[in-house]
Amino acid sequence: MDFENKILSRELSTLLWDLEKTVGTAESCTGGRVAEAFVSVPGASKYFKGGIVCYTDEVKHNILKVDNATLAEKTAVSEEVAVEMVKGACKVLGTDYALATTGYAGPTAGDDGTPAGTIWVACGTIDNVKTKKLTEDLGRDRNLEAATTAVMQMLYEILKEQIDADEDKA
Repeated sequence: MDFENKILSRELSTLLWDLEKTVGTAESCTGGRVAEAFVSVPGASKYFKGGIVCYTDEVKHNILKVDNATLAEKTAVSEEVAVEMVKGACKVLGTDYALATTGYAGPTAGDDGTPAGTIWVACGTIDNVKTKKLTEDLGRDRNLEAATTAVMQMLYEILKEQIDADEDKA
């Protein structure tokens, strides 16, 4: 895990701990790297409930309940699938938040011609999911690192927004 993700993991730990919120992961292309970032921080069991590595469409459908029609029409590397992965992970893991990654890490492109480095990351709750598309091919390892950082940064921003909103109410 790179230095940036270690720092981000610690910051997320503090925010999740303070907000008393839980999180889980649904990872395809990152294969557990996001979960690894969470559990690298002592005390993660307070807020990290678990992760699902769903590398195939079959697992995305059977465990996360990603719709087969969405997978067929949009492909696994799509914003729609990333959103369904977040919602499915929140339900299956019983968490407040979930993070999801799905994409082509490289070095090869998708069968449909989607270039390597195309990765959708998503983060949110069952009711509100934010997404981001990564498109730069930095090589497999750096693509996976970039996706991990991007999705964790999304959660950080969501949690900071919640803290700011809570402070405004007070």
